[in-house]
Amino acid sequence: MGTDKELSLRLLEEIKRLTAGRERPMRLMEVCGTHTVSIFRAGLRQLLPPEVELVSGPGCPVCVTPDGYMDAAIAYAGMGDVIVATFGDMLKVPGSASSLAEAAARGGDVRIVYSPLDALAIAKEHPNKKVVFLAVGFETTAPTAAAAVLAAAQESVENFFLLPAQKLVPPAIRALLADEDARIDGFLLPGHVAVVTGSETFSFLPKEYRLPGVVAGFSPTELLRGIYRLVWQAAAGEAHIENEYKSVVRPEGNPAAQTMMKQVCETCTAEWRGLGEIPSSGLRLRDAYRRFDFSAMRPLDLPPAPPKKSGCRCGEVLRGKISPRECKLFGKACAPEHAAGPCMVSAEGVCAAWHKYGGGVFRYD
Repeated sequence: MGTDKELSLRLLEEIKRLTAGRERPMRLMEVCGTHTVSIFRAGLRQLLPPEVELVSGPGCPVCVTPDGYMDAAIAYAGMGDVIVATFGDMLKVPGSASSLAEAAARGGDVRIVYSPLDALAIAKEHPNKKVVFLAVGFETTAPTAAAAVLAAAQESVENFFLLPAQKLVPPAIRALLADEDARIDGFLLPGHVAVVTGSETFSFLPKEYRLPGVVAGFSPTELLRGIYRLVWQAAAGEAHIENEYKSVVRPEGNPAAQTMMKQVCETCTAEWRGLGEIPSSGLRLRDAYRRFDFSAMRPLDLPPAPPKKSGCRCGEVLRGKISPRECKLFGKACAPEHAAGPCMVSAEGVCAAWHKYGGGVFRYD
């Protein structure tokens, strides 16, 4: 452990040396919710020099899920023949006027599961119910959802469904960079996503935008190593993709997981909170498996989600436009126990991380 601390201190000194005298801070964006929490938990923001600014992007899948999806999930939860199965951090995410937790309080059958295969098991136990798994996530969780669909098809489980809302990270990065006001100098790339996609999926960053990217792990030392490599590339005038998480990430990723995803899913336009509709950024079930999409089997006629009147600025936070503290609701009308937006609800939400760890110090526990 002492060796990690010594290495981290050396990395910090090198980061300070390489950035000394910059005219403006180097803005580095992490696009992984676990990175956001790990950075705050370790107190890295407080240790970095003012010449390095860390910005949190749309790295929390719960946070980028739009109100319209939540409204549909809440409506399904209110149907007597439906069991909604979901990850726990979806319960308090606000829709237009309610949440899944409130739907459950009104008598809806909403159950917390740890994987879509758990939802499949519930479907087998309750053949007279429609069991709908809320398939929210990035490339990290998409293969397990695809595996559950394949298992349901193989075992002829006809009452198991997904409500798809899975999203792909690279198109979201492109959308961020298409913003004329975007000022990002490099990306700390998501380690968990890259396990599936591979590091080479981000090669468009140096090729098209002349921006560096580094796939990083999650310990304080691994994160500092990733930040150091981004700073080093900028100082050297270089831009390429580096993999600093080689213990689990390969350039080509996980071919088996990719094959399973492609067998079951195809890309589609998807709506992201804060980013709007992004072409080819979502996953939907292919025609051969469309019978497992509950929104296709039982479509809803819901009005469009109205604009939020609470003053929540989650969308701007997710684009790196503002920090959570620049939102007038932060820590007052919006706190974990009474969140106004999803960025404060999810365990990986940037607002929740700022609220819990904003004044943190360097830690290795």
